[in-house]
Amino acid sequence: MSQSTGLRAAWPTLAIMIGASVWGFVWYPLRMLAAAGLTGTASSAATSAAGCLFVLVLRWRSLASVRWHWVLPMLGLAAGVTNVGFVWGAIHGEVMRVLLLFYLTPAWTAIFAHFILHERLNWAGGALAALSLLGAVLMLWSPRLGVPLPANAAEWAGLIGGMGFAMSNVLVVKTSRVLPHMKPEMRTAVIFAGAALFGLLTSCFEPMSAAPAGEHLARVVLLVLALGIVLGTNNMLVQYGLARVPANRASIIMLFEIVVTALTSWLFAGETPGPREWAGGACIVLASLLSSWVHRVQNARKGGAHASADASVMTHADASRTDDADDADDSGPGGDDGNGGNGGGGNGHGSAGGGTGPGPSRARNGARAMV
Repeated sequence: MSQSTGLRAAWPTLAIMIGASVWGFVWYPLRMLAAAGLTGTASSAATSAAGCLFVLVLRWRSLASVRWHWVLPMLGLAAGVTNVGFVWGAIHGEVMRVLLLFYLTPAWTAIFAHFILHERLNWAGGALAALSLLGAVLMLWSPRLGVPLPANAAEWAGLIGGMGFAMSNVLVVKTSRVLPHMKPEMRTAVIFAGAALFGLLTSCFEPMSAAPAGEHLARVVLLVLALGIVLGTNNMLVQYGLARVPANRASIIMLFEIVVTALTSWLFAGETPGPREWAGGACIVLASLLSSWVHRVQNARKGGAHASADASVMTHADASRTDDADDADDSGPGGDDGNGGNGGGGNGHGSAGGGTGPGPSRARNGARAMV
């Protein structure tokens, strides 16, 4: 019994780890599509469209939860920038460098959350953003150029894709606030739809040298459909895990993607990171780990403040109840009405001037609601 319970408890963590592993390996089939003649932008559009169709077919009943809001097209646009940036960069550049530049999200998230979610940028958030940017500087510093800039278009694509990823994360939170009844799988569909449309638009500026035909076309179609199903399933699997695992722990598990990417890029592409890549990557990973720790500490402080306020109000309610009981004893049998009597306590607010009965219980519930 305890063993089955332990396995059920481990499933959410395993779901996130599987999701991170898929994202860490997905660059390879994307390069297979590129080798078959499909451009990076066209691959992004095709796989995203397949993923969107798969989610809509599987969860069509959830369409009723969708309501129009300006944040939805913005979320789709951010997802499109994310997908095209990562896919194009992973196809045309060094996978590990592109991914590490993509993972500069603590820096961009702190900025976007400040302006969109109105979250105050404190010293901890600023320090984490600076640490992430330091990692990028270590990776990108060029003695010849004298400036820490991406060396090629693929690295620029990874950097811009990471900005889009941070914006997507912030807009997902915004969507959950302004559209609380919208099903999570519909947010997934919006993300895939936006990536498909943006990929289709950008593919107009990246012509194919030779479009797939014959057997190659059949293989490309099968691979696109398979990737769409895998990515759609993977996204829902990760959402299942994120709904059941604390955010700080989930963010640490997600870093497993970097491990998988480093391993697969070494095995299948022969890419070996140098000392600067390891140093810069360590700073970026450390920033992500510290980010989860800072959020955990802040949440614990908020919880402690809430508990303290709750205890204070509950103590006040208990004192009120004691005073009421003393007043009732002093006033004699006429004032000892268990339902509030004529002493003004029938409104159930539990104030010191009212009677006993349900007052203290409601005072505690109201305090909890206010806190």
